Amino acid sequence: MILVTGGTGLVGSHLLFKLLKEGETVRAIYRREKTLKRVSNVFSYYTDDADQLFSKIDWVEADITNIPKLQDAFKGVTKVYHCAAFVSFEPDKEKLLRKINIEGTANIVNLSLTHNVERLCYVSSISAIGHHTNPEKLIDEQTAWNPEDDNRVYAITKYGAELEVCRGTQEGLDAVIVNPGVILGPGYWHGGNSGSLFKKIHKGMRYYVTGVVGYVAVFDVVKAMQQLMDSAIKNENFILVSENLSFKDFQVKVAKTLGVKAPKKEAKPWLLNIVWRLDWLNHKLFGKRRALSKQTAKSATSVTKYDNSKLKKTMSFEFKSIDKTINDISTQYLRDLKNG
Repeated sequence: MILVTGGTGLVGSHLLFKLLKEGETVRAIYRREKTLKRVSNVFSYYTDDADQLFSKIDWVEADITNIPKLQDAFKGVTKVYHCAAFVSFEPDKEKLLRKINIEGTANIVNLSLTHNVERLCYVSSISAIGHHTNPEKLIDEQTAWNPEDDNRVYAITKYGAELEVCRGTQEGLDAVIVNPGVILGPGYWHGGNSGSLFKKIHKGMRYYVTGVVGYVAVFDVVKAMQQLMDSAIKNENFILVSENLSFKDFQVKVAKTLGVKAPKKEAKPWLLNIVWRLDWLNHKLFGKRRALSKQTAKSATSVTKYDNSKLKKTMSFEFKSIDKTINDISTQYLRDLKNG
């Protein structure tokens, strides 16, 4: 039995689809029943028997921070794909980020050890990897994390979660960690997923930013996870990035495939510094949710380039091009928009 946490998320839903198509016996965790529709919707993008596949999933209602409920989910499990996480870049969400991403991962690790799980794959993030002072130097799996940097809270909690997985490996758990870049995939047009970017660009964006980051297709993340879990490799990290691309180039490419105008004005660092301060003030005075933090404003203009050669060499892995990925997602977005 394979257990997937975060089964209703972008990565989790695509992973479930692949596992089921390959005939695996799968159990998945969900927190709210209404989110299950997202999974069947994703399945419908790739097959005509979406309902039949969906019915094969052994769903367990649980929360990774609730150990008693998690106990049932681990019965008979041999492999765990830990995809569940809380994604937020709002500084005031630090307590919740720590509870879900660090404490929740610790629970998954402890239960994996207790139930003699054979292997664990943890979906971390490139934000949990260190950075170079030289922006043109490629970041790889050996680039040291610097706790003294002005790191985003989300990044800190993903790094903390990795430490929990590493602690598990020292206690006998075989594990691999993947560090994906910005994961691109269809079906999640709202919230903090990359799909919301397609929606925003389609509606029209006036400004672009010049920062550079790594992007990867969701099925490449799934494929890498499966190949690593089926290999003899253990206790290692792998960066999952197809291409390093500026935010501006990404916005332009998406706008073109959606048939809308690309943003023309650059959001200069000085403008972003004003905006994040006003955003902070708006939060303090009126309780509005943070839309832009100091760290997020900084990353919007930062150049971070990632080296994907370890996975390519180790697994003879080939990534899908970002141009093809963007085109496929845009086609699905427009189809969903037309169908209501």
